[in-house]
Amino acid sequence: MTILKRQFITDADGKPIGVILPVEEFDLVAETLEQRLTAQQTDARVRQIEAAVRDPLFLADLAETMAAFRHADSEWWEQAA
Repeated sequence: MTILKRQFITDADGKPIGVILPVEEFDLVAETLEQRLTAQQTDARVRQIEAAVRDPLFLADLAETMAAFRHADSEWWEQAA
């Protein structure tokens, strides 16, 4: 009978960088890992959005897009009374 145990993966300096878990142990933590990864991805997207207001390329693209739609917007949107 094969008994599987956790196996640690180390870098060239011997520092642990990963672990191989038996499926039964992975199943115990899978939902938590998924939630944390989703939260990390959301945090990264929020940081990108926050950085956009200081990004000259983004701001230039935004200004160009707004200028391109200025005429269409004036025709299609209701005018203020």
